[in-house]
Amino acid sequence: MNKIRTILIPFNFSRTAERALSYAVDYVGKDANLKIMLAYISEDQNFNKHREAFNATKDKYQTALKHNIEWVSTSGPLTETLIKIQQTENIDLIIMGTLGTLGAKDDDTTNTSTLVLEANCPVLAVPYSFKNNQIQNIGLVLGKEEIEDTQVLGKLLEVARKFNAKVHVITIENKPGTYGYSKVDEKNENAIQYYLENFYSQHVFIKNPDVVKGILTYATEKNIDMIAILPRNHSTNSQSSEGELTHMLTLHSQIPVLAIN
Repeated sequence: MNKIRTILIPFNFSRTAERALSYAVDYVGKDANLKIMLAYISEDQNFNKHREAFNATKDKYQTALKHNIEWVSTSGPLTETLIKIQQTENIDLIIMGTLGTLGAKDDDTTNTSTLVLEANCPVLAVPYSFKNNQIQNIGLVLGKEEIEDTQVLGKLLEVARKFNAKVHVITIENKPGTYGYSKVDEKNENAIQYYLENFYSQHVFIKNPDVVKGILTYATEKNIDMIAILPRNHSTNSQSSEGELTHMLTLHSQIPVLAIN
């Protein structure tokens, strides 16, 4: 399992991009093992005019970091280009800002909700309205399916360890059935206990026909600071999904959503 070493931030000098950068800077701090790269992607290819703005941004945050903030600029479709950068630069985590979509419809899309589903690496979506950079409680969403690649839980452990945060596993009982007692449930529980170590707090089962509402309501009531989810849209050993739950959480959540691909 590769550790998180290089963090990529799509950066167009907007307030949402600035929010993502602020979040990343607090995450990285003076850690010598972590560095930040900004990706400016434009259709017009006129990159030189932004160099001064980049230098100003770098000067604003650099003193809080051990390594210099790097910058890559290129052109092309946003999601496709970010994925290429992720592959060529060996990016371990993408942090992307989002305005959020209060009142949005479930079938609406944003650049962030699209990237979360397309990228084959962890993506953390940070809403502009979320102001708490210090994470204390993480909610890991888990269904009835077996965790296909349990090693991805190691990424969540890194995040939890970085913040010294507790992980609360959340399962929504949206259909009739038995929850928590099958062989799959037992395997998942063993994997969670093994990978999350003492950062694992509890596994809660919540009855709610609306999965998204159940997750977000619990997050609000229990002061959850980050929602983590294991998307199945890149599944190889079992039937993949279209990532509907991941999409809707990214779209509607007012706290950061970490999709661990």
